[in-house]
Amino acid sequence: MCSDTARVSDPVGPGYDAPVETRELRYFVAVAEELHFGRAAQRLAMAQPPLSRAIQQLERRLGVVLLHRTPRAIALTEAGSVLLREARAALDAVEAAERRTRRAAAERPGVVLATKAGASSELLSKLLDAYAAEPGAVAVEVMLCGPGEQERLLRDGRADVALLHRPFDTTAGFDTEDLYTEHQVLVLPAGHHLANRAHISSAEISRTDLPLPRWPRPDGSYPDGPGPRVRDHTQLTQLIALGRTCAVMPESVRTHLHDKHAIVPVPDAPPVTTVIAWPPHSRSKAVADLVRTALRL
Repeated sequence: MCSDTARVSDPVGPGYDAPVETRELRYFVAVAEELHFGRAAQRLAMAQPPLSRAIQQLERRLGVVLLHRTPRAIALTEAGSVLLREARAALDAVEAAERRTRRAAAERPGVVLATKAGASSELLSKLLDAYAAEPGAVAVEVMLCGPGEQERLLRDGRADVALLHRPFDTTAGFDTEDLYTEHQVLVLPAGHHLANRAHISSAEISRTDLPLPRWPRPDGSYPDGPGPRVRDHTQLTQLIALGRTCAVMPESVRTHLHDKHAIVPVPDAPPVTTVIAWPPHSRSKAVADLVRTALRL
C-alpha cells in the first residue's frame, strides 16, 4: 500500500487512540467476508493467532465490538457492518491512488478513458480527434468494457475519466458534465412484423415474440430468462440480425446498424444522457483538458 495508515472515522469511543492502519483494515475485511478466522488467515497467508490479536486490538482502538463470536461461528455486529463498508471504500481509494500515482510518474504519462464497447462511438471518435489537436495533449488510452464496468474502473483507479450513461450507470461520487441526451428505440430484425410501426410502448415490447437480452450482473452471473446472454453491443446487434432477440437502445445506435435491422421509437422509454465523469479529487490537467474538449463538442 502507498500509506501505512488511513483514518476511517472520527474518534467514537474511549478505546480510540490512533488512526486505524490499512493493514488492520485488510485483516478486518478478510475476516468479515470469510466469517471464519481460519479461512481469513489462509487468505492473508498468515497464522491465525496474530490475526485474532489484530482484530481484538482494532476493537479496543475503536472502542466497539465488531464481531459476535461463538464456538461455532462469528457474525458482524452493526458496527462491524459499517466498518466493512467503509473499509472496502478506504482500501479501494488507497489502491486507486497507487495506480494513478504510478501512471503520473510514467515516462510518457497519459490519460485512461473507459467507455462501454459499442456505445457513444461517434462522440468518442470526435472527442479523441479534437483533444489530440489541443496544445499539450497527452496520449489517451481507451478501455472498452462491458456494461457497468466503466464505473468500477474509474473508482479503482484503472481509469482517469469515463463516459457513463444515465440512468443505466451510477454517477454518485463522481464529478460529471452532461454531454447529450437522446431518446430510445427498439431494435428489431428486418422483416419483423413490428418493424413498420410508427412507435411502440414498453408494455408492448414485453409481449413480443422475441425475448429481451440478458446482461451480466456485477458478479458475472446472468439473470434467469429466455433471452440470450450478451456481453457487448456488437454481439447484441449480431443476435438481433439473426432474429434471436430485440433490444431497447439509445437512438445513436443507428450508426452501428445495417439493412438487417429495423428500429421503432419507444416514446415512454426513459431518455439516456451521456455524461463524462472523473474523480472529484482529480487535479490532472490532462483530464481537465479532455473534459473541456468534450463540452465544446
